[in-house]
Parts: sequence; C-alpha cells; structure tokens
Amino acid sequence: MPTRTDLSDTWAAVFSLLLGIGILLVGVGLFFTALGLRAGIEQFSTIATGLVMSSYFVGFVVGTFVCPAMIRRAGHIRTFSALASIASTTAIVHAIAVDPTVWAALRLVTGFCMVGLYMVMESWLNVLAPKVARGRVFAAYVAVTLLALGTGQFLVLVGDVGGFVQLGVVSILLSLALVPVAFTRTPEPRLLVVTKVSLRRLYEISPLGTTAAFSSGLLNGAFFGMGALYASRIGLSDSGVAAFMSATIFGGALLQWPVGHLSDHYDRRRLLTLVCTLAAVLAALADALQSAALLWLIVCAFLYGGLVFTIYGLSVALVNDWITQDEVLEAASTLLLVHGAGAVIGPIIAGLLMEALGAGGLMVYFSLVLAALALYCVWRLRVGNALPVTQQQSYVNTIISSPVALEMDPRTPDS
Repeated sequence: MPTRTDLSDTWAAVFSLLLGIGILLVGVGLFFTALGLRAGIEQFSTIATGLVMSSYFVGFVVGTFVCPAMIRRAGHIRTFSALASIASTTAIVHAIAVDPTVWAALRLVTGFCMVGLYMVMESWLNVLAPKVARGRVFAAYVAVTLLALGTGQFLVLVGDVGGFVQLGVVSILLSLALVPVAFTRTPEPRLLVVTKVSLRRLYEISPLGTTAAFSSGLLNGAFFGMGALYASRIGLSDSGVAAFMSATIFGGALLQWPVGHLSDHYDRRRLLTLVCTLAAVLAALADALQSAALLWLIVCAFLYGGLVFTIYGLSVALVNDWITQDEVLEAASTLLLVHGAGAVIGPIIAGLLMEALGAGGLMVYFSLVLAALALYCVWRLRVGNALPVTQQQSYVNTIISSPVALEMDPRTPDS
C-alpha cells in the first residue's frame, strides 16, 4: 500500500504534468482563434478557411496511427521534444507565409504533432495516477483541458491580430510545455497499444452512440475551426470574439456534471434528444441575437457549449451501456476516430454554408446538424430497445484527445 509520502510525491508529479498540459492547451486555444481571426483579416474565403481548419483534424487522425510507432522507436522525451519544436515552428511560419495552401499544410503538421504530444503526456499521467485516484486524476485532466482552452481565447487581446505577436505567443507556449516533461524524473512509461472495434460492430452495438460521436465531431470541429471567424464577421471586437469563444468552452466545462448526473438517472436516448433540441434552438437564437446586446449572445454561447460538449460523453456512455468492461478501451478508441472523421468534415461544410449564407451560416449549420441528430434520436427511440436505467454505466466527463487518455477513464479495467 502506498504511503502518504508516496502519494504526495505522486500528486506533485501529476501537478507538474498537468501544468505542462495546461500551458500547451492555452497555446492551442489561442492558435485556433488567432488563425480564424487572421484568416478573416487576410480575406481568405470561408471555404478556404474551412479547408485550412479541417487539415488540423486530418493530421490529428493520421497521427493517431503513426505517432505510437515513433514514440516506441525514439522514446517519449525525444519524441515530445521533436514534436513540440515542430509545432512551435509551424506557429511562426503561419505568420511568415500567409497563404491558404501553406496554412493547410502547416495545420496538418500541427495536428499530427499535437496528438503525439498528447500521447506522451497522457502516457506519463497513466503511470503516475494511482488506481485509488485514477478517477480524480482523469477529472482533473478534463478540467485543466477545458479551462486552458477557454483561457487561451483571451490571449487574442495581446498584440495585433494581423501582426506577429499572437502567433509568437503560441510558439512560446508550445515550447514552454516541454519543460515539465523534460525535467520529469518518472521513468519512461510503456505506450498503451489499443486495438479498435470495427466500425460496423460499433454501429451494431450502439447505432445512436456511434452517430452521436460523429455528430459531435461535426459540431466541435466547426466550432474550433470557424467560431472565431464567425464572431469576427458579425462585428465583434477582439474582446468580444474572446468572450464568445471562451463562454462556449467554459459552458462545456461547467455544465458537463449536471447533464452527466441526469444521464445516470434517466434514459440517455431521451436526454440526448433533449440536449440536441435545446442546443439547436440556442444556435438559432444566437443567430437571431447577433445584432442585439453582446451579453445575450454570450449567454446563448455558454448554454450551447454546456449542451453540445456533453454529446461526445453521452455517445461514449451509450456505447458502454451495451459492452463488457474489457471492451471499453477498444470501443472508446474507435469512437475517438469516428469523432475525428466528423471533425475533418465539419469545418468544410460550415465554410460552404458561411460562403452561401454569410457568417450566420455557421449557426444554421449547428442547428441543422443538431436537428438531424435529434430526429435520429427520436427514430431510435421508436425502433431500438431501451436499457433499464439501473443497468446503465456511469457517465464520466470526457475530452477528445488521444487514445492514451482512455486508460485513465475510471470505467476502463485496471491494468
């Protein structure tokens, strides 16, 4: 049994890594928003911006397959150092070569690097998290992730959007994230190798859970890729853009718990239907209020984020309700790729609608995706079998990072 001193040392090491992850994600949060604003200033078409932003998620998905072999070959610290350096460099090159084609290539490289960086940090957290505290470490990781992404939005107030400073700050933050990892005394961990459930079997297990994970990717990819451009195009100042983006993310951080609590006591399919319906209404309302007071738009964004950011967690819970504990890692890993596929497509479709309908096309896109998912939920309620609430697995606040983080999920079997 670990002593109090051992646990104290463990939590100190965990804190150090969470600090590194927080620094990294503050930079990532700023990166998305700064590029969206810069694309608007440089008069990129919304279609070109959508393609640029979707490239990040293409690189992210590719990295999910390639980065584990890189880490096994070069080791955790050397891989992390190399990827952090490359990602930091891409931020600077964005400021030097302002061209949609170049940016698309850079975003692909950045997405590839980011999933590798997540894998290294999450591998160490998996080693450091004692079994008795695995749930708390995972909860802390989720909280740090969302709060860091939200905090990063306010750094768009530093420097001129059309200048070098913001992207320079991104580069600095991505480089600083290396420090806690480089100085860790924890031995290099094993890299989790997760096999995947086939997409066909996953859909057979839970058609609604699989569809919800894909829809979550469509929504989140479009939000992170096009949200800042939307806020700028409707006339918000830089501080207004930061408020809009951060309100949506903080809503997702703060409202996951009450929605998750409800999902443990009611039919999740009905709850998901309600979440999608309310979020679709909020997106439409936000579009109608864009010319009204900023406060009302921020309130809508906060509530919208609080609902939409739970859809992926609900999709995982819906799948977990129908599988054994031994299958949780494999199913969650496949769901992560399904979400990634949606995130690749989302910014492109949203860009097309914004090109056709103006900035408000993004809210139309959100409403259409959510309405379609709500209708699918209603259909599954009619044709699918209901699982008694007493047999449902517990909902756990979930983030979308790398498959390595899944091992920290308290629903997975102990290693």
